[in-house]
Amino acid sequence: MNTEERAGDWIQTASGRAFWPLDPRPEDVCIEDIAHALAHQCRFSGHCRSFYSVAQHSVLVSRQCAEENRLWGLLHDAAEAYVCDVPRPLKPLLFGYKAIEDKVAAVVADRFGLPREMPEEIKRIDSAILADEAAQIMAAPPRSWHLPEPPLGVAIHPVSASSAKQMFLQEFFELAGVAKEAAE
Repeated sequence: MNTEERAGDWIQTASGRAFWPLDPRPEDVCIEDIAHALAHQCRFSGHCRSFYSVAQHSVLVSRQCAEENRLWGLLHDAAEAYVCDVPRPLKPLLFGYKAIEDKVAAVVADRFGLPREMPEEIKRIDSAILADEAAQIMAAPPRSWHLPEPPLGVAIHPVSASSAKQMFLQEFFELAGVAKEAAE
């Protein structure tokens, strides 16, 4: 493929693929790249008591969703594999970031046959698990977080990046019901 035809520049993924964050396409999305990148990204910009990955968080969200929303729950942060996670207080201040993240999320949804609009259930569960995470893996806060949802009571037991990657991929292949080769 001629890179001149794409907008912006590209990043190299863990599998060696090129991915254009400003011009994403479904065929550029690879579940192994998503699992690898999210497994190596620590939640809360690394400010938790021990390493706790976005991949593990995503698996926990998925397991709390209704059956029809579990794959969306697993992939709700998949765009972060390509554009990285930005702390919530900063996202609205970074001009253009949200539009780029939303475009990548839409392409991920297209790649895996999901509706582009994230189900409300996932937003609610994501916020509720945030309350569990705050209570279990963060230092005592200097002030209340004022979270929109009460905790779900999900036990958080952080695992290594390699274990989180395996958990994520196992969850994906169980939910997607496809052979590994079909996802590549």
